[in-house]
Amino acid sequence: MAKINDLPIEITDLSTKSGKEAPPRLFDLTSLQVECNKKLNMGAEETLSTIQSLYEKKVTTYPRVDTTYLPEDQYKQCGKILNSLAGYENLLLPLRGRKLNKSKKVFDNSKITDHHAIIPTGVPLPNNLTDKEKKVFNLIALRFISVFYPDFSFLQTIVNGKCDKYQFKATGRQITDPGWKIVFSGDEVDKDNAANENDSILPSFSKGESGPHLPQLIKKTTQSPKFYTEGTLLKAMETAGAAVEDEDLREALKANGIGRPSTRASIIEILYKRGYIVKERKSIKATPAAVELLSLINEELLKSPKLTGIWEGKLRKIEKGEYEALAFIEEIKDMVKEITMSVLRDNSDRRINALQS
Repeated sequence: MAKINDLPIEITDLSTKSGKEAPPRLFDLTSLQVECNKKLNMGAEETLSTIQSLYEKKVTTYPRVDTTYLPEDQYKQCGKILNSLAGYENLLLPLRGRKLNKSKKVFDNSKITDHHAIIPTGVPLPNNLTDKEKKVFNLIALRFISVFYPDFSFLQTIVNGKCDKYQFKATGRQITDPGWKIVFSGDEVDKDNAANENDSILPSFSKGESGPHLPQLIKKTTQSPKFYTEGTLLKAMETAGAAVEDEDLREALKANGIGRPSTRASIIEILYKRGYIVKERKSIKATPAAVELLSLINEELLKSPKLTGIWEGKLRKIEKGEYEALAFIEEIKDMVKEITMSVLRDNSDRRINALQS
């Protein structure tokens, strides 16, 4: 650093590549619970009861759904629903006088079962909504508006430089069209995300130019995985423990998740009630009883989230007529016999001391 500190850096090469980011998908129950936990600090059960109340007041559609899509014939109703959203006129103004976007990531009959994604119904909001209900409705309304906005567009930039004999590279992006991100520009959480994105935005460079620079060394350490929040735990349950951020991939893995959208909140609540998990601020932590229980169970299959995911997947196939129910039952019987015999052969007298106190 001392050697190059006072030397100019020369831009040797730069390249740009255009990129686009589609609007976030509409809400199913799990993704709504994740969003409410992230932005409103609401628990999964709390979100479920709130969206159920909004449904009963007829302002949002059926909540216990596992799809983020709408049927294709719903498209013709969307303009009317958008016009019903009082208080969102500024966001709706760019959509006026133009044909609404009909994306396959929103409208797809093949992804619909009994119900579709959670959206506003078009019924005017009653005066008796609670503050919590208003906030949850706002998340649903903004998400619904955003899917009709254009993609977020940017230029991905790579800049190469040389100082003395040392090579340097910087990467960043230049926003060319904010697109759907305008819809969330008033959201405090998304302002934080936008600030992080702005940190990676590079100024304009031209090849061959040179000038002063500020070299610095940054020391970093690897971090242990963060504790689950209810939101991240719901995501993990949705994909049987697989860490998946990509929305398309997460959609594909839903068939092999733990539980269903309508049961995941209650599964978490049962763990609280039985004393296996506790909440510390937003973080969920396992209790000594839970840690001891898992350490005493030698049968790995009983602890495997992937096994539960496989079962859920097979049950979905049975539902669609793609797998025989009797074959599934026989598989379960064989597994239970194998585990039972393993336990009977175990003479270690395993006990959970933490639960006795």
